[in-house]
Amino acid sequence: MEIYFDNSATTQVFPCVREVMMRTMEDDFGNPSSMHRKGMDAENYIRTAKTQIAKTLKVDEKEILFTSGGTESNNTAILGTVSANPRLGKHLITSAIEHPSVANTMHWLEGQGYRVTYLPVDHEGRISLEDLAAAIDDETILISIMMVNNEIGTREPIEEISRVIKEKNPNTIFHVDAVQAYGKYVIRPKKWGIDLMSVSGHKIHGPKGIGFLYIRDKVKINPIIFGGEQQKGLRSGTENVPGIAGLGAAAEEIYREHESRTAYLYGCKSRMTEGLLQLEGVTVNGPAVDDGAPHVVSASFAGVRSEVLLHALEDKGIYVSAGSACASNHPGLSSTLVAIGLDPKLLDCTLRFSFSIFTTEEEVDETLKALKELLPFLRKYTRK
Repeated sequence: MEIYFDNSATTQVFPCVREVMMRTMEDDFGNPSSMHRKGMDAENYIRTAKTQIAKTLKVDEKEILFTSGGTESNNTAILGTVSANPRLGKHLITSAIEHPSVANTMHWLEGQGYRVTYLPVDHEGRISLEDLAAAIDDETILISIMMVNNEIGTREPIEEISRVIKEKNPNTIFHVDAVQAYGKYVIRPKKWGIDLMSVSGHKIHGPKGIGFLYIRDKVKINPIIFGGEQQKGLRSGTENVPGIAGLGAAAEEIYREHESRTAYLYGCKSRMTEGLLQLEGVTVNGPAVDDGAPHVVSASFAGVRSEVLLHALEDKGIYVSAGSACASNHPGLSSTLVAIGLDPKLLDCTLRFSFSIFTTEEEVDETLKALKELLPFLRKYTRK
Protein backbone atom coordinates (compact mmCIF):
# COMPACT_ATOMS: atom_id res chain seq x y z
CA MET A 1 0.00 0.00 0.00
CA GLU A 2 1.11 3.56 -0.69
CA ILE A 3 1.19 6.05 2.17
CA TYR A 4 1.23 9.74 1.31
CA PHE A 5 2.44 12.06 4.06
CA ASP A 6 3.43 15.09 1.97
CA ASN A 7 0.14 16.97 2.07
CA SER A 8 1.79 20.28 2.94
CA ALA A 9 3.37 20.10 -0.51
CA THR A 10 0.20 19.16 -2.38
CA THR A 11 -3.01 17.22 -1.86
CA GLN A 12 -5.23 14.75 -3.66
CA VAL A 13 -8.22 16.60 -5.18
CA PHE A 14 -11.71 16.05 -3.85
CA PRO A 15 -14.06 14.12 -6.18
CA CYS A 16 -16.32 17.20 -6.39
CA VAL A 17 -13.34 19.22 -7.60
CA ARG A 18 -12.54 16.78 -10.38
CA GLU A 19 -16.18 16.67 -11.47
CA VAL A 20 -16.70 20.42 -11.75
CA MET A 21 -13.38 20.87 -13.55
CA MET A 22 -14.32 18.23 -16.10
CA ARG A 23 -17.59 20.05 -16.80
CA THR A 24 -15.76 23.30 -17.45
CA MET A 25 -13.36 21.58 -19.85
CA GLU A 26 -15.77 19.31 -21.72
CA ASP A 27 -19.06 21.23 -21.76
CA ASP A 28 -18.84 24.78 -20.42
CA PHE A 29 -15.49 25.61 -21.98
CA GLY A 30 -16.23 29.15 -23.19
CA ASN A 31 -14.05 32.19 -22.57
CA PRO A 32 -15.60 34.14 -19.66
CA SER A 33 -14.90 37.40 -21.49
CA SER A 34 -17.02 36.35 -24.49
CA MET A 35 -20.47 37.92 -24.73
CA HIS A 36 -22.31 34.83 -26.00
CA ARG A 37 -23.97 32.16 -23.86
CA LYS A 38 -20.88 29.94 -23.69
CA GLY A 39 -18.95 32.86 -22.25
CA MET A 40 -21.69 33.69 -19.77
CA ASP A 41 -21.82 30.06 -18.64
CA ALA A 42 -18.08 30.15 -17.99
CA GLU A 43 -18.40 33.45 -16.12
CA ASN A 44 -21.04 31.91 -13.88
CA TYR A 45 -18.48 29.39 -12.62
CA ILE A 46 -16.27 32.29 -11.56
CA ARG A 47 -19.12 34.00 -9.74
CA THR A 48 -20.06 30.77 -8.00
CA ALA A 49 -16.49 30.20 -6.85
CA LYS A 50 -16.28 33.72 -5.44
CA THR A 51 -19.46 33.11 -3.50
CA GLN A 52 -18.21 29.77 -2.18
CA ILE A 53 -14.90 31.24 -1.03
CA ALA A 54 -16.35 34.46 0.41
CA LYS A 55 -18.76 32.46 2.58
CA THR A 56 -15.90 30.54 4.20
CA LEU A 57 -14.27 33.82 5.26
CA LYS A 58 -17.40 35.95 5.80
CA VAL A 59 -16.10 38.58 3.39
CA ASP A 60 -17.53 40.26 0.30
CA GLU A 61 -17.21 38.48 -3.04
CA LYS A 62 -15.64 41.56 -4.63
CA GLU A 63 -12.71 41.20 -2.19
CA ILE A 64 -11.54 37.94 -3.81
CA LEU A 65 -8.90 38.12 -6.56
CA PHE A 66 -8.01 34.89 -8.36
CA THR A 67 -4.32 34.19 -8.97
CA SER A 68 -2.15 31.27 -10.08
CA GLY A 69 -1.47 30.26 -6.47
CA GLY A 70 0.26 31.21 -3.25
CA THR A 71 3.43 32.56 -4.83
CA GLU A 72 1.60 34.98 -7.10
CA SER A 73 -0.75 35.98 -4.30
CA ASN A 74 2.18 36.80 -2.02
CA ASN A 75 4.03 38.70 -4.73
CA THR A 76 0.91 40.64 -5.68
CA ALA A 77 0.21 41.53 -2.06
CA ILE A 78 3.70 42.82 -1.38
CA LEU A 79 4.71 44.38 -4.69
CA GLY A 80 1.22 45.67 -5.39
CA THR A 81 1.05 47.37 -2.03
CA VAL A 82 4.43 49.10 -2.12
CA SER A 83 3.86 50.42 -5.65
CA ALA A 84 0.37 51.71 -4.83
CA ASN A 85 1.32 53.40 -1.55
CA PRO A 86 4.70 55.08 -2.04
CA ARG A 87 3.87 57.92 0.36
CA LEU A 88 3.32 55.56 3.30
CA GLY A 89 7.04 54.84 3.55
CA LYS A 90 9.78 52.42 2.53
CA HIS A 91 9.97 50.13 5.54
CA LEU A 92 8.65 46.55 5.58
CA ILE A 93 8.56 43.90 8.30
CA THR A 94 8.42 40.13 8.00
CA SER A 95 9.63 37.12 9.98
CA ALA A 96 12.76 34.99 9.66
CA ILE A 97 10.74 31.88 8.69
CA GLU A 98 8.62 33.05 5.78
CA HIS A 99 7.99 31.12 2.57
CA PRO A 100 10.50 31.92 -0.22
CA SER A 101 7.78 33.76 -2.18
CA VAL A 102 7.71 36.31 0.64
CA ALA A 103 11.35 36.19 1.74
CA ASN A 104 12.80 36.49 -1.76
CA THR A 105 10.40 39.31 -2.65
CA MET A 106 11.60 41.17 0.44
CA HIS A 107 15.23 40.57 -0.53
CA TRP A 108 14.52 42.00 -3.99
CA LEU A 109 12.86 45.09 -2.51
CA GLU A 110 15.93 45.68 -0.36
CA GLY A 111 17.85 46.01 -3.61
CA GLN A 112 15.33 48.63 -4.71
CA GLY A 113 16.03 50.81 -1.69
CA TYR A 114 13.47 49.51 0.78
CA ARG A 115 14.37 48.82 4.40
CA VAL A 116 13.26 45.38 5.63
CA THR A 117 13.17 44.14 9.23
CA TYR A 118 13.30 40.35 9.67
CA LEU A 119 11.85 39.43 13.07
CA PRO A 120 13.54 36.52 14.88
CA VAL A 121 11.48 33.64 16.26
CA ASP A 122 11.68 31.52 19.40
CA HIS A 123 12.46 27.79 19.47
CA GLU A 124 8.84 27.04 18.55
CA GLY A 125 8.87 29.42 15.59
CA ARG A 126 6.85 32.34 17.00
CA ILE A 127 7.69 35.99 16.71
CA SER A 128 7.73 38.24 19.74
CA LEU A 129 4.95 40.83 19.91
CA GLU A 130 7.37 43.10 21.76
CA ASP A 131 9.91 42.81 18.93
CA LEU A 132 7.16 43.56 16.44
CA ALA A 133 5.98 46.65 18.28
CA ALA A 134 9.54 47.95 18.58
CA ALA A 135 10.14 47.46 14.85
CA ILE A 136 7.10 49.41 13.63
CA ASP A 137 7.69 53.08 12.84
CA ASP A 138 6.08 55.89 10.85
CA GLU A 139 7.66 54.58 7.64
CA THR A 140 6.32 51.01 7.97
CA ILE A 141 4.21 50.46 4.87
CA LEU A 142 3.52 46.72 5.08
CA ILE A 143 3.97 43.78 7.44
CA SER A 144 3.83 40.22 6.08
CA ILE A 145 3.56 37.30 8.53
CA MET A 146 2.54 33.74 7.68
CA MET A 147 -0.24 32.26 9.81
CA VAL A 148 1.09 28.68 9.75
CA ASN A 149 4.68 27.74 9.00
CA ASN A 150 4.92 25.17 6.22
CA GLU A 151 7.82 23.23 7.77
CA ILE A 152 7.11 22.95 11.49
CA GLY A 153 3.43 23.91 11.72
CA THR A 154 3.81 26.91 14.03
CA ARG A 155 0.71 29.09 14.23
CA GLU A 156 1.44 32.77 14.67
CA PRO A 157 -0.97 34.84 16.85
CA ILE A 158 -2.49 36.72 13.93
CA GLU A 159 -5.17 38.60 15.89
CA GLU A 160 -2.66 39.85 18.45
CA ILE A 161 -0.20 40.79 15.70
CA SER A 162 -2.91 42.80 13.94
CA ARG A 163 -3.78 44.60 17.15
CA VAL A 164 -0.15 45.61 17.72
CA ILE A 165 0.18 46.84 14.14
CA LYS A 166 -2.94 48.98 14.20
CA GLU A 167 -2.05 50.46 17.60
CA LYS A 168 1.47 51.43 16.50
CA ASN A 169 0.70 52.61 12.95
CA PRO A 170 -2.91 52.44 11.67
CA ASN A 171 -1.70 53.13 8.13
CA THR A 172 0.44 49.98 7.98
CA ILE A 173 -1.04 47.25 5.78
CA PHE A 174 -1.11 43.74 7.23
CA HIS A 175 -0.60 40.79 4.85
CA VAL A 176 -1.03 37.18 5.96
CA ASP A 177 0.26 34.17 4.04
CA ALA A 178 -2.51 31.70 4.91
CA VAL A 179 -1.53 29.01 2.41
CA GLN A 180 -1.01 26.40 5.15
CA ALA A 181 -3.76 27.78 7.40
CA TYR A 182 -6.81 28.10 5.16
CA GLY A 183 -8.92 24.97 5.42
CA LYS A 184 -7.25 24.01 8.71
CA TYR A 185 -8.62 26.94 10.71
CA VAL A 186 -11.73 29.09 10.57
CA ILE A 187 -10.33 32.47 9.51
CA ARG A 188 -12.12 35.82 9.80
CA PRO A 189 -10.04 38.47 8.00
CA LYS A 190 -12.32 41.42 8.78
CA LYS A 191 -12.68 40.59 12.46
CA TRP A 192 -8.97 39.88 12.81
CA GLY A 193 -7.81 43.04 11.04
CA ILE A 194 -6.21 41.33 8.04
CA ASP A 195 -5.86 43.58 4.99
CA LEU A 196 -4.46 41.05 2.50
CA MET A 197 -4.44 37.25 2.66
CA SER A 198 -2.96 34.61 0.32
CA VAL A 199 -4.40 31.13 -0.31
CA SER A 200 -3.43 28.30 -2.68
CA GLY A 201 -5.82 25.70 -4.12
CA HIS A 202 -3.65 22.61 -4.14
CA LYS A 203 -3.14 22.69 -0.36
CA ILE A 204 -6.88 22.16 0.25
CA HIS A 205 -7.61 19.31 -2.19
CA GLY A 206 -8.10 21.71 -5.08
CA PRO A 207 -6.16 21.93 -8.34
CA LYS A 208 -2.63 23.20 -8.79
CA GLY A 209 -2.02 26.52 -10.51
CA ILE A 210 -4.85 28.41 -8.84
CA GLY A 211 -5.25 30.47 -5.68
CA PHE A 212 -6.70 33.72 -4.46
CA LEU A 213 -5.75 36.91 -2.70
CA TYR A 214 -8.20 38.47 -0.28
CA ILE A 215 -8.00 42.25 -0.59
CA ARG A 216 -9.93 44.15 2.05
CA ASP A 217 -12.20 46.80 0.60
CA LYS A 218 -10.50 50.20 0.35
CA VAL A 219 -6.95 48.74 0.47
CA LYS A 220 -4.93 50.30 -2.34
CA ILE A 221 -3.02 47.78 -4.45
CA ASN A 222 -1.59 47.93 -7.97
CA PRO A 223 -1.54 45.04 -10.45
CA ILE A 224 1.71 43.29 -11.26
CA ILE A 225 0.27 41.64 -14.40
CA PHE A 226 -1.09 43.80 -17.22
CA GLY A 227 -3.17 42.96 -20.25
CA GLY A 228 -6.85 42.73 -21.10
CA GLU A 229 -8.15 44.20 -17.84
CA GLN A 230 -9.78 41.01 -16.55
CA GLN A 231 -10.72 40.97 -12.85
CA LYS A 232 -11.21 44.75 -12.92
CA GLY A 233 -7.66 45.24 -14.17
CA LEU A 234 -6.05 43.84 -11.02
CA ARG A 235 -4.98 40.59 -12.68
CA SER A 236 -5.18 40.53 -16.47
CA GLY A 237 -5.29 37.38 -18.52
CA THR A 238 -8.07 34.95 -19.42
CA GLU A 239 -9.31 33.43 -16.19
CA ASN A 240 -8.45 29.82 -15.43
CA VAL A 241 -12.08 28.72 -15.28
CA PRO A 242 -11.43 25.01 -14.54
CA GLY A 243 -9.01 25.97 -11.77
CA ILE A 244 -11.31 28.62 -10.33
CA ALA A 245 -14.31 26.27 -10.36
CA GLY A 246 -12.22 23.56 -8.70
CA LEU A 247 -10.92 26.00 -6.10
CA GLY A 248 -14.45 27.10 -5.23
CA ALA A 249 -15.59 23.51 -4.84
CA ALA A 250 -12.56 22.67 -2.69
CA ALA A 251 -13.11 25.71 -0.46
CA GLU A 252 -16.71 24.73 0.14
CA GLU A 253 -15.87 21.07 0.78
CA ILE A 254 -12.86 21.66 3.05
CA TYR A 255 -15.07 23.54 5.51
CA ARG A 256 -17.77 20.89 5.54
CA GLU A 257 -17.78 19.07 8.90
CA HIS A 258 -14.74 21.18 9.67
CA GLU A 259 -14.65 20.75 13.43
CA SER A 260 -14.73 16.95 13.35
CA ARG A 261 -12.24 16.78 10.49
CA THR A 262 -9.81 19.04 12.34
CA ALA A 263 -10.14 16.92 15.48
CA TYR A 264 -9.35 13.85 13.39
CA LEU A 265 -6.20 15.49 11.99
CA TYR A 266 -5.05 16.35 15.51
CA GLY A 267 -5.60 12.71 16.44
CA CYS A 268 -3.34 11.56 13.61
CA LYS A 269 -0.74 14.16 14.55
CA SER A 270 -0.79 13.13 18.19
CA ARG A 271 -0.50 9.44 17.26
CA MET A 272 2.49 10.15 15.02
CA THR A 273 4.19 12.43 17.54
CA GLU A 274 3.84 9.98 20.41
CA GLY A 275 5.17 7.15 18.25
CA LEU A 276 8.15 9.17 17.04
CA LEU A 277 9.16 10.15 20.56
CA GLN A 278 9.35 6.48 21.50
CA LEU A 279 12.03 5.91 18.87
CA GLU A 280 15.69 6.27 19.83
CA GLY A 281 17.40 9.47 18.72
CA VAL A 282 14.26 11.21 17.46
CA THR A 283 13.39 14.85 18.23
CA VAL A 284 10.06 16.47 17.31
CA ASN A 285 10.45 20.11 16.33
CA GLY A 286 8.18 23.10 16.78
CA PRO A 287 5.25 23.66 19.12
CA ALA A 288 3.37 21.07 21.15
CA VAL A 289 0.74 19.06 19.29
CA ASP A 290 -2.26 21.19 20.28
CA ASP A 291 -0.39 24.49 19.93
CA GLY A 292 0.50 24.04 16.25
CA ALA A 293 -1.35 23.32 13.04
CA PRO A 294 -3.23 19.99 12.94
CA HIS A 295 -1.51 18.57 9.88
CA VAL A 296 2.28 19.02 10.26
CA VAL A 297 4.90 17.08 12.23
CA SER A 298 8.61 17.90 11.89
CA ALA A 299 11.04 15.34 13.29
CA SER A 300 14.82 15.02 13.36
CA PHE A 301 16.54 11.62 13.27
CA ALA A 302 20.01 11.81 14.82
CA GLY A 303 22.69 10.10 12.75
CA VAL A 304 20.62 9.66 9.58
CA ARG A 305 20.60 12.14 6.69
CA SER A 306 17.11 13.20 5.72
CA GLU A 307 17.60 12.36 2.04
CA VAL A 308 18.71 8.82 2.90
CA LEU A 309 15.76 8.22 5.21
CA LEU A 310 13.32 9.80 2.75
CA HIS A 311 14.33 7.39 -0.01
CA ALA A 312 14.40 4.42 2.36
CA LEU A 313 10.79 5.19 3.27
CA GLU A 314 9.96 5.71 -0.40
CA ASP A 315 11.18 2.17 -1.12
CA LYS A 316 8.47 1.03 1.28
CA GLY A 317 5.82 3.13 -0.49
CA ILE A 318 5.84 5.90 2.12
CA TYR A 319 6.12 9.46 0.81
CA VAL A 320 7.36 12.25 3.08
CA SER A 321 9.28 15.50 2.69
CA ALA A 322 12.77 16.60 3.66
CA GLY A 323 11.50 20.18 3.97
CA SER A 324 9.47 22.62 1.94
CA ALA A 325 8.77 21.25 -1.54
CA CYS A 326 8.83 24.82 -2.79
CA ALA A 327 12.59 24.87 -2.31
CA SER A 328 13.40 21.18 -2.57
CA ASN A 329 15.34 21.54 -5.82
CA HIS A 330 17.78 23.96 -4.19
CA PRO A 331 20.02 22.15 -1.71
CA GLY A 332 20.73 24.07 1.46
CA LEU A 333 19.88 24.29 5.11
CA SER A 334 16.31 25.13 6.12
CA SER A 335 16.10 28.78 7.19
CA THR A 336 13.20 27.82 9.47
CA LEU A 337 15.17 25.13 11.31
CA VAL A 338 18.15 27.47 11.62
CA ALA A 339 15.90 30.26 12.92
CA ILE A 340 14.41 28.12 15.72
CA GLY A 341 17.91 27.17 16.86
CA LEU A 342 17.83 23.48 15.98
CA ASP A 343 21.06 21.64 16.80
CA PRO A 344 23.26 22.04 13.69
CA LYS A 345 23.87 18.28 13.71
CA LEU A 346 20.14 17.74 13.09
CA LEU A 347 19.62 20.28 10.32
CA ASP A 348 20.28 17.69 7.63
CA CYS A 349 18.48 14.92 9.52
CA THR A 350 14.93 16.28 9.50
CA LEU A 351 11.75 15.08 7.79
CA ARG A 352 8.27 16.55 7.58
CA PHE A 353 5.16 14.38 7.86
CA SER A 354 1.98 16.16 6.78
CA PHE A 355 -1.53 14.75 6.87
CA SER A 356 -4.92 15.25 5.23
CA ILE A 357 -8.46 14.11 5.91
CA PHE A 358 -7.66 11.07 3.74
CA THR A 359 -4.92 9.97 6.17
CA THR A 360 -5.67 6.85 8.21
CA GLU A 361 -4.44 5.74 11.62
CA GLU A 362 -3.26 2.52 9.99
CA GLU A 363 -0.97 4.57 7.73
CA VAL A 364 0.49 6.34 10.76
CA ASP A 365 1.15 3.01 12.48
CA GLU A 366 2.71 1.48 9.35
CA THR A 367 5.04 4.47 9.00
CA LEU A 368 6.14 4.23 12.63
CA LYS A 369 6.75 0.51 12.17
CA ALA A 370 8.87 1.21 9.08
CA LEU A 371 10.92 3.83 10.92
CA LYS A 372 11.53 1.46 13.82
CA GLU A 373 12.94 -1.10 11.39
CA LEU A 374 14.94 1.33 9.24
CA LEU A 375 16.63 3.61 11.76
CA PRO A 376 18.98 1.07 13.44
CA PHE A 377 20.09 -0.26 10.04
CA LEU A 378 20.63 3.20 8.53
CA ARG A 379 22.58 4.39 11.57
CA LYS A 380 24.79 1.31 11.42
CA TYR A 381 25.29 1.81 7.70
CA THR A 382 26.14 5.50 8.20
CA ARG A 383 28.76 4.73 10.85
CA LYS A 384 30.50 2.35 8.47
